[in-house]
Amino acid sequence: MKNIPEIKVGIVAVSRDCFPESLSVNRRKALVKAYEAQYGKSEIYECPICIVESELHMLQALEDVKSAGCNALCVYLGNFGPEIAETMLAQKFDGPVMFCAAAEENIAVLADDRGDAFCGMLNASYNLKLRNVRAYIPEYPVGDAAYCAKLIHEFVPVARAIVGLKNLKIISFGPRPLNFLACNAPIKKLYDLGIEIEENSELDLFEAYNSHQDDARIPDVVADMEKELGAGNQKPFILPKLAQYELTLLDWIEAHKGSKPYVALAGKCWPAFQTQFGFVPCYVNSRLTARGIPVSCEVDIYGCLSEYIGVCVSGDAVTLLDINNTIPSELYQKEINGRFDYRLRDTFMGFHCGNTCAQKLCSPVMKNQKIMARSLPDSVTNGTLEGDIKPGDITFYRLQSTADNHLLAYVAEGEVLPVKTHSFGSIGVFAIREMGRFYRHVLIENGFPHHGAVAFGHFGKPIFEVFKYLDAEKIGFNQPSNILYDMENPFDD
Repeated sequence: MKNIPEIKVGIVAVSRDCFPESLSVNRRKALVKAYEAQYGKSEIYECPICIVESELHMLQALEDVKSAGCNALCVYLGNFGPEIAETMLAQKFDGPVMFCAAAEENIAVLADDRGDAFCGMLNASYNLKLRNVRAYIPEYPVGDAAYCAKLIHEFVPVARAIVGLKNLKIISFGPRPLNFLACNAPIKKLYDLGIEIEENSELDLFEAYNSHQDDARIPDVVADMEKELGAGNQKPFILPKLAQYELTLLDWIEAHKGSKPYVALAGKCWPAFQTQFGFVPCYVNSRLTARGIPVSCEVDIYGCLSEYIGVCVSGDAVTLLDINNTIPSELYQKEINGRFDYRLRDTFMGFHCGNTCAQKLCSPVMKNQKIMARSLPDSVTNGTLEGDIKPGDITFYRLQSTADNHLLAYVAEGEVLPVKTHSFGSIGVFAIREMGRFYRHVLIENGFPHHGAVAFGHFGKPIFEVFKYLDAEKIGFNQPSNILYDMENPFDD
C-alpha cells in the first residue's frame, strides 16, 4: 500500500524589477541543472513562464506550478526579489514552501551583475512574518547552484511529511487502557494540523473481525506470514487468526479512509483484546508498519502520528517503543564500557511487546506475550514478534499535544548497540549522548509519555524542521554537557 505522498517541487525564480531579469533566469537554469546532475529531475519542476516581479506574474507562476502537479514550492531569489509578490506566492500556494537565494558567483559579477539576494532574504523573511505565512528557510539559505540544489533536496522529506499530515486520517479503536492517561490525545491540535481522526469502539472492530471469519484470502496471508517468519514461526496455529485480523484492518482502512489518501492506526491491544479475540495483535501491527501504515499500541494517537512523520521523512519502516528500562551496571561493564564511548546514563532499553517489523529485528520469533501471560492463559496471548533490534543509527522523537492544547516535540539521534539484551519482546540496547539529562529535563520536565517513535537512521535534521514547520512551541533535544537546560540545577554533582 502506498501510504506517503510523492513530492514534486516547483522552482519559481523571482526578481526585483530594478535588477536585470537575466540574473534570475540564468541562476534558475544553473540551479535546475545542478539539481538534475546530483539527484535527477523527477522531484522538481522548473517554472518557465516568467520571473516573478509583480503580483500578476505571481498569479501566472502559481497557476503554472499547480498545472504541473507541484505539491511543494521553492521560491528562489535569483536577485534581491520583490518581497510582496514572492511572499504572496507562498501565501497562496496550497502546500509547503521553502525560500533560498543565490550567492554571487565570482569577482566579475560585483561590478554590474551583483544580485544582492543575501539582502533580499531578510526582506522576504520579514514579509512572511507580517503575513503569518509558514515557510521552510534552511539554516543558511544562500549559496551557489550546487549548494541550493542540496537545500532543495533536503526540503523534499520535510515537504513529504507536511503534505502527508495534511492528507492523513488517524483511525483509532477503543479508549486507552486503564492507567494509560499518559497517552492522552486532545484532538484539537490534530484538526489544526489538517489531520482527520476517526475514533471507533473495540466492539466495532470485533464485529468487523468476526465478519471476516473464513475469508477466502486468509490462506494466502498465512502463507506470506510463514515465508516472512521462516524458522521463527513457532506458533503456526495462531497464524489464521492473525491473518483474519490483518485483513480486517486493511479492509477497514479502505472502507473508512474517506477523503484522506493516507492512514495511520492507533490500536487497542489489552486488557480485553486477548480474551475476546484470542490473540495479541503485535505481529499484525508490525506487518502493517512494514508496509508504511504505522500502527501504535495502547491507542496512542500521537504515537502513530509521530510514527507517520518518520515514515514520510525516512521512506522506511519505523517503530514505537517504551523508553523502558535501565541497563544493569553488570551488563554495561561487560558489554559496553571500553567498547563504546558511552556512559551508563547514556544507555537504556527501548522495548515493546512485539510491534517492530521483522526486517528490523535479529532472528525474529513468534511467541506469546510474556507480561500478559502472567495473568492470562498462554492460549490467548500468542501473536507477538520478539527479537533484539538490529544495531545501527536511530532517531528517537515524538510530537505531542498537551492536555491544554500546546504542541510540543523532541528529537534525539543515537544508535542501537550490537549488545545482546538478555530480555524479551521487540527490544534493543539504545545509546543517546546525554540521555540521562535529556530524560530528566526534556521528557520528564515537559510531561512526555513513555512511548517514543524510532526511525532507523539519523533523521534529526529533517524531523526537527518538520516540527518547526508545524509550529511546535518547544522542540527538545539532547543538549551537550556544557549547555544547561532551563530548569537544570547548576549545582548538581
